[in-house]
Amino acid sequence: MINSHDKCAIIGYGSWATAIVKILTENKINVYWHILNPDVKQSVESEGRNCKYLRDVDLEASYIEVSEDINYVVENAGTVILAMPSAFIKKVMEPLTLSLEDKFVISAVKGIVPDDYIPITDYVMQHYNVPENQIAIITGPSHAEEVGLSRWSYLTAVSRNVEARAEMVEMFSRPYLRVMESDDVEGVEYAAIMKNIYAIAVGMANGLGYGDNFVAVLIANCAAEMSRMFESFGGVSHNVLASACLGDLLVTCYSTYSRNRRFGLLIGRGCTVRSAMNEMTMIAEGYYAAKCIRHTSAQRNVEMPIADMVYEVLYNGVSARRRMRDLTTKLK
Repeated sequence: MINSHDKCAIIGYGSWATAIVKILTENKINVYWHILNPDVKQSVESEGRNCKYLRDVDLEASYIEVSEDINYVVENAGTVILAMPSAFIKKVMEPLTLSLEDKFVISAVKGIVPDDYIPITDYVMQHYNVPENQIAIITGPSHAEEVGLSRWSYLTAVSRNVEARAEMVEMFSRPYLRVMESDDVEGVEYAAIMKNIYAIAVGMANGLGYGDNFVAVLIANCAAEMSRMFESFGGVSHNVLASACLGDLLVTCYSTYSRNRRFGLLIGRGCTVRSAMNEMTMIAEGYYAAKCIRHTSAQRNVEMPIADMVYEVLYNGVSARRRMRDLTTKLK
């Protein structure tokens, strides 16, 4: 069982990982932080800040121990928080030889495992034998940059384990941060995957010169696509209107902090996919998600014209202008 005062291992050192470290150390929780970048490691240890991501955020260094050894940080913690880009999860986790079976694992990854076509929680359960009641998700709607600035924000603790959710609320709550609860692991995780694809679509539309009227209809249709994907799962009902789903979709599509929106914006303005990726300072998860959702929607026979449009532009070299024009006739 998770303990809100337990020691935590943080795997990843990007903006979201840094925001999580800020939250936990403000709550006087000891953090073992896995950092592979030597410059980031040195700046955290000597200055109490991440020199690459959220550079102006001061961290409570007395509660942080940094290591390049993933086995060391996992061994010393009861709770393991995964906060790396999904594209790197296999590479980052490969050196791990310790078992995770007795750990509580929280995914802060908003993406899907490339080539495996499965969400992070499924990957962790399958590859590291973590029981379902020992796994959870921490998600938005929020951007790391605003959490770093202590602006009023919301998080969602997602798990089928009721007690774990309650302890996560205590663990992540701050005067500027309210933590809600959900048991919809599947819905929230797929929403976090799909919203990055849709943010790329919105960025493309903005880059191509489409206005607010069009973008409003585009996002409404994105939510409808998300709902159709949820319906294909069957069984438990998934609420697309929940803040962790619709709220996260909206903030990712509209915010200037959104890396996926920026990625789409560059493509809409005429950049090639490769040059847009090279210009980005952070990973656009939607690039990898587009391929995985294309695979999943084809398997489930789900109609997803917006996600298909993004896939064709990113992977087949189709003109963004031409495909967006075609899409205008399909929106409702």
